[in-house]
Amino acid sequence: MPSLERVPSSTFIDGAWRLVLRIGFRCARVWWHIRRPRHEGALVAIYVGRDVLLVKSSYRAEWNFPGGSLHREETPEAAARREMEEEIGLSSGTALLPAGTASGVWDGRRDRVHFFELHLERMPELRLDNREIVGARLVPPDELPGMALTEAVAAYLGGLPR
Repeated sequence: MPSLERVPSSTFIDGAWRLVLRIGFRCARVWWHIRRPRHEGALVAIYVGRDVLLVKSSYRAEWNFPGGSLHREETPEAAARREMEEEIGLSSGTALLPAGTASGVWDGRRDRVHFFELHLERMPELRLDNREIVGARLVPPDELPGMALTEAVAAYLGGLPR
């Protein structure tokens, strides 16, 4: 199990943030189902040996890889690095290995996700904000099939056309 550190903050403020994120994500999904916008993101599969790190956000039921949306004129690798730092406090000087892309209609959006891999010898200290990211777990490959995963992570792990 990775070592986790929570960013110190008020329990009330954290709870308020989690509530806003849950409500906002639900509203966004309704809007996305109506409008079907295009979205581009980047996710990082962080491996420690054969195990992979999954994160739990406060606003969805499924486990995901660290990552998120690309900002305007941002490269997929830059977005992946920024999101790793923001979500789990991990900044890596190690090269992220491109691992393909997957496309689909996920959460109502026409999504294109760029995947990267990061292979580590040991699990570093993680810093979760307890607002957007509320959990992290190092998972052995044999446990993955029974887990609730985002569609993008399932596509990556299933080796769907990327």
